[in-house]
Amino acid sequence: MLVDTYQLYIDGQWVEPQDGRYDDVSPATEAVIAIAPDASVGQVGEAVAAARRAFDEGPWGTMAPQERAACLTQLGDALQKHNDEFFALSQVEWGCIANERVMQVDGAGYMSMHAAQLAAKLADKPITGVGAGTTLLRYEPLGVVSILTPWNFPHCLNVMKVNNALAAGNTVVLKPSPLTPLAGLALARIIDEYTDIPPGVVNVVTPSRVEAAKLLTTDPRIDMVSFTGSSAVGCAVMSAAGQTMKRILLECGGKSASIVLGDTELTDQMLEQMLFDCCSLHAGQACILHSRLLLPESMHDEVVDRLVALARDVKVGDPTDPDVRMGPLISAAQRDRVATHVNGAVNDGAKLVTGGGRPAGFDVGFYYEPTILTDVDPDSTVAQEEVFGPVLSVLRYRDDDDAVAIANNSRYGLSGAVWGADVDRAVGVARRIRTGQIAVNGCGPGDAPFGGFKLSGFGREGGGIGGLYQYMEPMAIGIP
Repeated sequence: MLVDTYQLYIDGQWVEPQDGRYDDVSPATEAVIAIAPDASVGQVGEAVAAARRAFDEGPWGTMAPQERAACLTQLGDALQKHNDEFFALSQVEWGCIANERVMQVDGAGYMSMHAAQLAAKLADKPITGVGAGTTLLRYEPLGVVSILTPWNFPHCLNVMKVNNALAAGNTVVLKPSPLTPLAGLALARIIDEYTDIPPGVVNVVTPSRVEAAKLLTTDPRIDMVSFTGSSAVGCAVMSAAGQTMKRILLECGGKSASIVLGDTELTDQMLEQMLFDCCSLHAGQACILHSRLLLPESMHDEVVDRLVALARDVKVGDPTDPDVRMGPLISAAQRDRVATHVNGAVNDGAKLVTGGGRPAGFDVGFYYEPTILTDVDPDSTVAQEEVFGPVLSVLRYRDDDDAVAIANNSRYGLSGAVWGADVDRAVGVARRIRTGQIAVNGCGPGDAPFGGFKLSGFGREGGGIGGLYQYMEPMAIGIP
């Protein structure tokens, strides 16, 4: 079983933590499922040193891309074989439900296989210019990458970032969130037992203290920080890493808009997808959530009534129940934060049309109802700040220009959607939204670069070979 009392994983060895242990609590039951190892500042430093040695002295950085690809293929194969165990872990550690299994768990192994294919394609490229001779363009691994991941989609984000860093030839120190430490340690176990990745290439530490975690953004032996999390922490990471000019990849928060154009004929299936994308996806704990729904006056009341009926029909409960359509929030603190946002919105003049509290019959677990607010002012707190819970804010707009202006009235720019019968018009509106990715009529971008504008971060994950280049440095060689 992947739910276990782990040690830290440093330099290919399981190491007892020096700062004791802390409880890992299930959000569904509030029960302690494991006691996680609390890495000291010194042990985080040891993990960095191991990664540095593995890059400078070990074979990983100088391996042929095909050899690294073979190790990533091993990882992908092992992850797929253990999908059921990872899903069981996801249910108890971060409240993943059955209809999120593919995006949260099963896709991880395929990502490793895809990274292996990309790694095998890395090669120097001759380019021509106005000068004499030939210029050879090559991409070099950066060195040691610290990877800091959040608690909402921990397994797939751990795997994706480790994949890209390793495929590019780097070594890594992975620090999962203290709320989901087992996700990272279970990945380390798979790497240790089922792959030929050399010792020190992947290290996993799970400190709970800020001082230990901060070392992963300041230590001069680290060449890059890859971070996914809140914009506030992302800004702090950027500031700390800037002291030694580390390369940075930040994927942060969002407050995305979903615009329904006046010619849209909304089917029940479209509305169900809209509610999922705007509100109930992982209990609203997703940076890509379209948490602002923009409706024209002519459609407002009808669409809200239909969404309210759908929201009240969402079955909230135990993630192990296959019929459940929304699980718990990650912690009591997160549930309280969501409630504070909803209460503040009502005080600011918004109308609470459904939800707004703990579901009936749930005295245990960090559950919160799907919640819809109307009459939301575009400049209000709930329309500007990321709630990170199952809360949908509905806003009215006059025309296409007004909808675009409201959508762009945000410090964020990560995701979004446009719905319309006239696809050309819908695409035209989508082009005007300042965001990293946007869906038209429910069709989201495929294997495209993922990242955001403004406070949603910078740099891009995925998107083919370009995703690996984020973890590499271009080098030009002039050949006579």
